[in-house]
Amino acid sequence: MKDVRTGTESQWQRKRVFIRTYGCQMNVYDSDRMADVLRPLGYALSDSPEQADLVVLNTCHIRERASEKVYSELGRLRDLKVDRRRDGSDLTIAVAGCVAQAEGEEIVQRQPAVDIVVGPQAYHRLPELLARAARKSDERRFDGRRQPGAGVLDTEFPAESKFDHLPAPTAADVRAGSAFLSIQEGCDKFCTFCVVPYTRGAEYSRPATAVLQEARALVAAGAIELTLLGQNVNAYHGEAADGSTWGLARLIREIAEIDGLARIRYTTSHPRDMDDDLIAVHGEVPQLMPYLHLPVQSGSDRILEAMNRGHGRDHYRRLIDRLRAVNQDLALSSDFIVGFPGESDVDFDDTMRLVDEIGFASAYTFKYSRRPGTPGAALGDQLSDGVKTARLAALQSLLGNQQRDFNASKVGA
Repeated sequence: MKDVRTGTESQWQRKRVFIRTYGCQMNVYDSDRMADVLRPLGYALSDSPEQADLVVLNTCHIRERASEKVYSELGRLRDLKVDRRRDGSDLTIAVAGCVAQAEGEEIVQRQPAVDIVVGPQAYHRLPELLARAARKSDERRFDGRRQPGAGVLDTEFPAESKFDHLPAPTAADVRAGSAFLSIQEGCDKFCTFCVVPYTRGAEYSRPATAVLQEARALVAAGAIELTLLGQNVNAYHGEAADGSTWGLARLIREIAEIDGLARIRYTTSHPRDMDDDLIAVHGEVPQLMPYLHLPVQSGSDRILEAMNRGHGRDHYRRLIDRLRAVNQDLALSSDFIVGFPGESDVDFDDTMRLVDEIGFASAYTFKYSRRPGTPGAALGDQLSDGVKTARLAALQSLLGNQQRDFNASKVGA
């Protein structure tokens, strides 16, 4: 990544940031944008924490294991910070993303070496938070109280959109001709297993004009493929310049008109928001890739109701039939959770049958993870890890066979 410099080499003190990203593609986008925010402060990207002045962990809170990985990494960074201080230097440690939003002060209590905790809606304020952390550290040194970390927190949902304060994307945001473009955040669905409404907030759609402006900037910077991102991307309802509201289908059609853009993708979708216009786009816009990630989570109507998904297995199957009717080459991907509280053998068999009937090119599969604060965590009849593990293995075996068959069908195509 190219440095941004405002003076001569002798006037400039080079600073480096290492950003470790956990979780989803939205976090990858957010990490790239954090780098954009930090670049005017003189930060260039580092390949390792050992070479960095600032380390940012951009975290995921979907499963317990993902959260605990963060604390393990913070322990290693604490040791690195201690070594730096022995040498007369220092290391600033920041925790960003969904663990930051969900746990906030607890992060500082569990790991006092942390200097900054910033939620996913506030990272545009990183320059201000760095300044606050530096002032707090200086005050403690002046008072003779050398604390492990500054412990500055910003996990509020600001009234203004972070997107209004982010710099324009550059070539650094494009990888091998491909770039992510966040168009929607948050979720109003409140599935009983999911933390997203609590960590990312309510559904918010960026204005269509802002999305188009960023899309054009990314293409000008070298992108030939754009992936439109959102926690519930097909719930997009952005305001256009004339005050009308655009859905995702209209947005895709407009983005497809950008000269030089060859491919468009979008993720992640919810079955409840697959409307007629969006289904039609899959047969009308050649730049829209013949691929759709449409999570179903379970093939059991009883479990889908307990998950508060707002749809049943037949609704999902009808959607797939309609999508394949407009584009017979459409490859499907999905998410599945096994071992949700109360899931019986019959419920799991329903999931296996749905997978067998539809056929998927790929899928993400998970054992149910009990997340504090979600309705699912309070449900009775929590399943043992042994049952979850066995069901996950069976599901992955079936999906693995389908993926191999799909891959084989594309050889020479």
